[in-house]
Amino acid sequence: MLYDLVNRRYFTRLFSAIPLASINPVQASYSPLSTGNAVPPLAGDDRAYWLQTLLKVADPVLNALAKGQLKAIMPVESAPGQEASRRKVSYLEALGRTLAGMAPWLEHPAAGAEKAQQQAYAGLARQAITNAVNPQSPDFMNFTQGGQPLVDAAFLAHGLLRAPTQLWQQLDKETQVRLVEALKSTRTIKPGYTNWLLFSAMVEAALLKFTGEGDEMRMDYAIKQHQVWYKGDGAYGDGPDFHWDYYNSYVIQPMLLDVLQTLVRAKKADQSLYDLLLARAQRYALIQERLIGPDGSFAAFGRSLAYRCGAFQLLAQVTLQNQLPPDLTGAQVRSALTAVIHRTMDAPGTFDAKGWLQIGLCGHQPSIGETYISTGSLYLCSEAFLPLGLAANDPFWTAPAEDWTAKKIWSGQDVKADHAIKG
Repeated sequence: MLYDLVNRRYFTRLFSAIPLASINPVQASYSPLSTGNAVPPLAGDDRAYWLQTLLKVADPVLNALAKGQLKAIMPVESAPGQEASRRKVSYLEALGRTLAGMAPWLEHPAAGAEKAQQQAYAGLARQAITNAVNPQSPDFMNFTQGGQPLVDAAFLAHGLLRAPTQLWQQLDKETQVRLVEALKSTRTIKPGYTNWLLFSAMVEAALLKFTGEGDEMRMDYAIKQHQVWYKGDGAYGDGPDFHWDYYNSYVIQPMLLDVLQTLVRAKKADQSLYDLLLARAQRYALIQERLIGPDGSFAAFGRSLAYRCGAFQLLAQVTLQNQLPPDLTGAQVRSALTAVIHRTMDAPGTFDAKGWLQIGLCGHQPSIGETYISTGSLYLCSEAFLPLGLAANDPFWTAPAEDWTAKKIWSGQDVKADHAIKG
């Protein structure tokens, strides 16, 4: 199966277990719990484990959608009484969130066995997008009915920005036209006076990037309002009020940075503002690293805990962009995020018998899911895997493992004092 082709060191061992002729890289169906063919990563190989886990998450979504079968076979688990409403939006959730996290890996050129795997999944992703915006496809998706499609059009747009070559330039022209129309169609949805302003802004950022025209007012308004809502020490309110949750990482800071960066590159915003917001994001990333306990667990508070390790998207993003604050090393962040991924993705019940994610933070915990949570929502966990966009020989992957802050503190090691930032 595709997910097994993770790194060169066990490439030979893998293919002795799976006949090469039996693998179709575009149509392979992922069923890790039933095949018995999975070859685990070698001990200590964090990148192999990350990639294997990401593909375990993404494969059912992309394979089904590339075949035009997502609506037919994806289960829609939801809160009691919510299944009918969530079926209208859950499929776009699964696509947008999967690609938002997977995009950096698809975009960065890989080598060896990973290259073939990357090319196969890039093909699946493009076919998935093609079917999602094709009115004749059984998987044609809802971009306009209700409010939720704006959210997941934004995650899809974020994925496009993170992989412009693989997920935009290599689409056929007809699909590009349809995709632009789908993104523009979300303008009929009025965002709430919260982090939702950034969903409209992200859609417009992608339109600006790929068509040369985006609604600058929507982008500017979202950026300015979040500056007003800044509470200090690296944290923004979700609207005028501050919430104890992980939305600074799920949405606010990653989208805020990438919308603004798109404007800066288009010479429509100042680099100095980006630098200010980046400094705040670096502080929040530092706090995120300190939230990771010695065993990879983290404080379970606030909304949307069913997004699992996606709670650490901001830490993953500043890592991907080589913008970690000076007090954090790549090796300690890699070790900390690896522990979080193990803690949130390896628990029994995380996946159902056919490989689809189930609601929960550590295993299957249906009551953790709010009324807006359904199966498609859960694929936001893929955002933790952004550093797979760094080359396999990057120091982030090759440096020896290091203890992260909580592990140092609670094992009695000496650690520098922590301090707030100004501005």
